[in-house]
Amino acid sequence: MNVHTAAIRHAMAALLSACLLWTSAAFAGSAHGASSLAGTWTLVAADVQHPDGSRASDYGAQPKGLLMIDSQGHYSLQIFKTERQAFHAGDKAKGTPDEYKAAVMGSSTHYGTLRIEPDRGVLVFHIQGASFPNWEGQEQRRQYQLGDGVLSYRVTARPNGDVPISVWRKID
Repeated sequence: MNVHTAAIRHAMAALLSACLLWTSAAFAGSAHGASSLAGTWTLVAADVQHPDGSRASDYGAQPKGLLMIDSQGHYSLQIFKTERQAFHAGDKAKGTPDEYKAAVMGSSTHYGTLRIEPDRGVLVFHIQGASFPNWEGQEQRRQYQLGDGVLSYRVTARPNGDVPISVWRKID
């Protein structure tokens, strides 16, 4: 083996080591702290705070929901308005415009990966798939509070100024 070949091998080994170190650090950072939220959560409240400071239910009187987070930070979240009406035709493909609107507006679902920035009190959702397609591929940051098995966070304000607030209770 000549000096040139040895130098190339040494450089390639150093580059490979650097790439592996970077990949490990990036993977570890992608779910930073998410293991502290790992488990199954049930929805306690899906409210909205209006610009005037008043607060109301955003998904009906008794919304239903489930949030599941694994130790690597993968999550799946579903929120449903309990009062959604069944489609009259009994066929998802034969709904009326009002039935479709009520189904879409009465639910919010998405999945992806979750990262925590505890020093900032921020959850960072990397949304891979969502019932609202405009969210797919987005990173959404949400101020959160966690205590006594209850997680609450504030979603970014809507165009009209309303701020959705989700409250979850850990069940496992």
